[in-house]
Amino acid sequence: MTDIDLSKYPLGKIYAFDFDGTLTRRDTLLEFIRFAKGDKAFLLCFLRFSPLLVLMKMGLYPNWKAKQKVFSYCFKGMREDDFNALCARFAKENAKLLRPKAVKKVEEAKAEGGTVVVVSASVNNWVEPFFSGMGGVFVVGTMVGVRDGVLTGRFVTKNCYGEEKVNRLLQLYPERKQYYLVAYGDSRGDFELLDFADESHYRPFR
Repeated sequence: MTDIDLSKYPLGKIYAFDFDGTLTRRDTLLEFIRFAKGDKAFLLCFLRFSPLLVLMKMGLYPNWKAKQKVFSYCFKGMREDDFNALCARFAKENAKLLRPKAVKKVEEAKAEGGTVVVVSASVNNWVEPFFSGMGGVFVVGTMVGVRDGVLTGRFVTKNCYGEEKVNRLLQLYPERKQYYLVAYGDSRGDFELLDFADESHYRPFR
């Protein structure tokens, strides 16, 4: 590819990576529930919500609503400190979920002085620990509600999916002409972000 004239972009390059399926091998919501609750509880949860999940896949039920119902069923009422500790342990014990080629690209982007942002529909609490050892990786994800130190089971931001990925990125970096955007994704939820970027890569690490 032709070299980019970064003198045109005062903020340089911003690299925006989707998380689930792009940086990771599998969807981490399901993996996290299995890790937190065990195989039996995971199966019961899946069976309970399978009709909604089918409707969601067919586009007949909102993605965010199905996801929030599953999250609430599994984690509502849990203390925030316990939840965060569980998230940190999940990331530590499941580092293999990250694709090696993807990790290499993140490290290369940082080494060249780019800004690295992970834009994910998954919950910040378990995405951030995957990058705690790297430093300089910003995570923009779905945020969970907390009241008096306890999870409410609800989300306090929109599900960071589709157009919301673009909106959340623009909240951080509103001056679009000031940076060259490189985006990486792997699914329908990333199409708007990929279209928004100057340079896009679909399923590049497989």
